[in-house]
Amino acid sequence: MPQTSIREVARRAGVSVGTVSNVLNRPDLVAEATRKRVRAAIEELGFVRNESARRLRQRAARTAGEFGDEPRRAFGVVIEDLTNPYATDVVRGADQALNEAGHDALWLSSDHSAARERRSLELLAEQRAAGVLIIPVGLGADDIARLRAAGLSVVLIDRDGADACSAQVDHVAGGEIAAAHLLGIGRERIAFVTGAPESQPCVERRDGAARTIVEAGFCKPVVLVMDALSPTEGQAAAQRLLAMSPPPDGVFCANDLLAIGLINELTRLGVRVPQDIAVIGYDDIELAASAAVPLTTIRQPRHEIGWEAAELALAEIREGQSHQHRQVVLTPDLVIRESA
Repeated sequence: MPQTSIREVARRAGVSVGTVSNVLNRPDLVAEATRKRVRAAIEELGFVRNESARRLRQRAARTAGEFGDEPRRAFGVVIEDLTNPYATDVVRGADQALNEAGHDALWLSSDHSAARERRSLELLAEQRAAGVLIIPVGLGADDIARLRAAGLSVVLIDRDGADACSAQVDHVAGGEIAAAHLLGIGRERIAFVTGAPESQPCVERRDGAARTIVEAGFCKPVVLVMDALSPTEGQAAAQRLLAMSPPPDGVFCANDLLAIGLINELTRLGVRVPQDIAVIGYDDIELAASAAVPLTTIRQPRHEIGWEAAELALAEIREGQSHQHRQVVLTPDLVIRESA
């Protein structure tokens, strides 16, 4: 049976993605009649919430021999920031998949620079790499065509693209889940904190949250754009949020690093989390569980994203002219801890 997404369950049950998530994680927040409808849809569609992790464990048991006697090749994995735990977890997933298939991963960082990204791609083409897996900064359709002309397979990570295969998470659903949780615990004045410039995934998280909040009858969330997705900027965001009149009682951060910095500064200033302000992050990096106030967050299957991207790159090489681009979209999960 094909994998069923949380969005399909929501459509079948006639509810929001956030409601489905609450049925799975906090059923006490959902009316009994709605719970029954959602559970009937889950049973009918065969939805398995941890399907991606189950498939990952199955694939990890494979041996490189399944890929035949292909020569050992190198694949570039280009990400925005090697210091970001989310990105490095994605690369580790790709690295494992490529190694188990008998190939190597070359880790490269664009450092959020289109010029540096271009130099990295030129280097991979000069070194006759087999392919590139990339969280793009400035990559366009013409660039992808040139890479393919140089013999590289191309897979986008965490981005849409009609010109290449892609592996990503349903970030709209992630935003809906985060907002539904904040609303479910009684928060009405919700802010969204993000970084500049806003990437496609952050915009989708913002839009999913805003739609859920508006549909619930509340005002659109205040959007606070910081200079970066970092703990330092999270601390600065806390100061700006507290200067609002009235301040928000719920905050959804575009990633965990922002959320951790925000919580640390709120705590330092004597603001109680979650009693005064509830905070929810995004990614579920390792630091989230050990923060000063353990962070409630939206978990991305980071290792799985990298693994899927590597498999798409390998498939493009094996299939040659018959290859058709595929888009893999994984489902995020709500992880409830103490911050919200």
